[in-house]
Amino acid sequence: MTVPDKDDPTSRRQVIAGLAVGVAMVASSRVRAEAAAGVVRNVDAIHQEVTFDAPPGRVYALLTDQHEFQKVVALSGAAQSGKIKAGTAAHIGREAGSAFAIFGGFVVGRNIELVPNTRLVQAWRPQDWPAGVYSIVRFELLEHGGGTLLKFDHTGFPASDADNLAQGWKLNYWQPMAAVLARP
Repeated sequence: MTVPDKDDPTSRRQVIAGLAVGVAMVASSRVRAEAAAGVVRNVDAIHQEVTFDAPPGRVYALLTDQHEFQKVVALSGAAQSGKIKAGTAAHIGREAGSAFAIFGGFVVGRNIELVPNTRLVQAWRPQDWPAGVYSIVRFELLEHGGGTLLKFDHTGFPASDADNLAQGWKLNYWQPMAAVLARP
């Protein structure tokens, strides 16, 4: 799998264009628009909140450090079931605009915003979606009683994938993250 170069303006334009196509695709398949006002309503979205017994800095590092995230991949439901190759190293760029490829290259995208220990926003897509279709994922980290409350939002995905995605975040992110964070 080839990860686009973060300095290649063509790659950035392709991601931005892909986001527009992805939103348009969702809008055309499930969303009703008010023609006169141009307002889109009834968009599918996922919102989940998870508490971890680790400080926000540790949770942020787990999401943004490719070596740390590979530990999550190894414990994920996708790796346990054999759906992805857990042995393929994760690649996660550490600055806005940088590319990432995780879960054996099955999930790819770009980091849009990185606010250390606070927030991560990504243009995100699994490889089995139609070419150019990206969604937006947002991880917001809040200190919570010595641990972290992670508020998660996922938008712009094909409506037919909503249930699988909601379950997938639990099996492939939250549960293995909790297990990794519980280790000394």
